[in-house]
Amino acid sequence: MSHLTSGVLLTAATAHRPIQIAPSVLPADFSRLGEAIESLDAAGVDRIHWDIMDGNFVPNLTFGPDVIASTRGLTALPFEAHLMVADPNPLLHRYVEAGCQMVIVHAETCTHLHRTLGAIRELGASPAVVINPATPAEAIQHVLDLVDLVLVMSVNPGFGGQAYIASTEPKVTQIRRWVLERGLDVDIEVDGGVSPTTAPAVVAAGGNFLVAGSALFNDPLGLAHATAALREAATCADS
Repeated sequence: MSHLTSGVLLTAATAHRPIQIAPSVLPADFSRLGEAIESLDAAGVDRIHWDIMDGNFVPNLTFGPDVIASTRGLTALPFEAHLMVADPNPLLHRYVEAGCQMVIVHAETCTHLHRTLGAIRELGASPAVVINPATPAEAIQHVLDLVDLVLVMSVNPGFGGQAYIASTEPKVTQIRRWVLERGLDVDIEVDGGVSPTTAPAVVAAGGNFLVAGSALFNDPLGLAHATAALREAATCADS
């Protein structure tokens, strides 16, 4: 099968899974975080992506569970917590209690990944796993039956505004192929440098959840325009 034919088939297989926009609030003005959440809701996004950084696994510090909980009453949108932390296990219940319906953990930080994913499910949240750009897809091949979503990082985690790493696309394609072959109900999310320019390649590779930060918050025409432009670019690629 040619690369082109494979890509067409994967895009068609992704078409029945709705494209979802999950903005990162990392570029928001933290002093007006609640307003940013409400504005994203009004702009028509599908969920809110929280980048949780500990200054250890990644060289930055961001949000704790209390900050997330303080905004939970401002929107009915689902929250997902992306735990970029050295040891996520002691923190899982805090983020679920803060109102996150999905908890995403790094394969690189979980000594017993199966156990961690099972613990998230037991807490009543959706478990998800994420891999960094240099981590092979094989690292999560044997937990696909335990997760609701796989996140493929298309930048190295830690800071917003980085350039999209196109060489991560074959991993997205490989994971989508495994999901299809095994008949699993798993979404594939891509995070890093996602914009209307890069979204078509993400979708063609097999992704259907798009995390975007700078592309939304830096749009001079506002969040609603940016969200619509990103969704249009992704949906056209998915048709």
